[in-house]
Amino acid sequence: SQQIQFADDMQEFTKFPTKTGRRSLSRSISQSSTDSYSSAASYTDSSDDEVSPREKQQTNSKGSSNFCVKNIKQAEFGRREIEIAEQDMSALISLRKRAQGEKPLAGAKIVGCTHITAQTAVLIETLCALGAQCRWSACNIYSTQNEVAAALAEAGVAVFAWKGESEDDFWWCIDRCVNVDGWQANMILDDGGDLTHWVYKKYPNVFKKIRGIVEESVTGVHRLYQLSKAGKLCVPAMNVNDSVTKQKFDNLYCCRESILDGLKRTTDVMFGGKQVVVCGYGEVGKGCCAALKALGAIVYVTEIDPICALQACMDGFRVVKLSEVIRQVDVVITCTGNKNVVTREHLDRMKNSCIVCNMGHSNTEIDVTSLRMPELTWERVRSQVDHVIWPDGKRVVLLAEGRLLNLSCSTVPTFVLSITATTQALALIELYNAPEGRYKQDVYLLPKKMDEYVASLHLPSFDAHLTELTDDQAKYLGLNKNGPFKPNYY
Repeated sequence: SQQIQFADDMQEFTKFPTKTGRRSLSRSISQSSTDSYSSAASYTDSSDDEVSPREKQQTNSKGSSNFCVKNIKQAEFGRREIEIAEQDMSALISLRKRAQGEKPLAGAKIVGCTHITAQTAVLIETLCALGAQCRWSACNIYSTQNEVAAALAEAGVAVFAWKGESEDDFWWCIDRCVNVDGWQANMILDDGGDLTHWVYKKYPNVFKKIRGIVEESVTGVHRLYQLSKAGKLCVPAMNVNDSVTKQKFDNLYCCRESILDGLKRTTDVMFGGKQVVVCGYGEVGKGCCAALKALGAIVYVTEIDPICALQACMDGFRVVKLSEVIRQVDVVITCTGNKNVVTREHLDRMKNSCIVCNMGHSNTEIDVTSLRMPELTWERVRSQVDHVIWPDGKRVVLLAEGRLLNLSCSTVPTFVLSITATTQALALIELYNAPEGRYKQDVYLLPKKMDEYVASLHLPSFDAHLTELTDDQAKYLGLNKNGPFKPNYY
């Protein structure tokens, strides 16, 4: 049987480098993670005390201490952030109102590991309104909005997350969500697969009793398919990443807008005339390339897939090998979901002041570990911006230590996140309420009818009016008047 490629030491699986070499940073991670140079992700300022949240005794106004956040006193500020996000997430609020009476998630005990932002908070509170109990941790150590985590904790959600966690903190938070006396998860909502991996490896008895897993990232979905091929996936899983509403909207349109935001906030770079190489021309790569081209950048694309490569050519981009252009480009952006896309050899050949960043989920795309060597000097110049300096004085500008640029260094458009969050909520409802036997121990795509329902919920925001097929037209096309209009393979 095929061996699943989880590395036991979690070195490959985890999104974080090991602690060796951390001290080579000119300032500690814990200190730099609370800087407020960028308005993104968190408003915590650097005057906050440096005591780890794990060592603080905090309670919310109801006397509960079933959480671990940076500062529970920021809850009121976080509540305002959540209320702002709700204004542009009307579809999710609409779903909340429609389903609140019937409580389709009553009895669901959902353990989640996603970015903890105001938009995710709207999703979590929707799940709670639909009857679920939730325990939550962060899938990225830099994307947590501390004030939003505080607001969730104040509202009674067991949330374990703060911006700037260490690797040890990251896994501790996940464990605190899963390992609870008198509470056993029966659903998983994951982004990247770390939570699923942790439950699978550490709590196999809990894993066997899970009724469904919903996964939204390329990386996490790959891992689910690996488990399935190895015959070790003993629960049904929903691949939300490849649903149309995730691929076409979150991956494409969200990245088209947020790539520029993340780069501008961190580096103040001007794109006109700059040479940029985008690694990967999937939906994320397509969005990044479109935005950069529109501002006058000269864009190159690297690809392994001949179909995506041909699409890039048709869209007017030069398809090259990274090694062919690495000496001349000003910016390198990875969007592949793979590992070691940008290697130390590439980094050695880059020109001075080249900006390197990642738009894929996992931090393995850029070989950051190879930069934590004694001969290289790290200089933290802004929050999430490091200059890595070579012995000859050349420096490479590394953003977010190779982690997800847009959620680490800027924000992402709320409306697009509403689409993804609504898709996730429907996938959880579908898996939780599915009759015995509908879903076997395998990975499934979201039914197209649901994809179309999510899209229809968002149309009123644009005052868009759908045309309805006549009976004769529907018969001619062989479709139901009410959909689904897309085939399952779309």
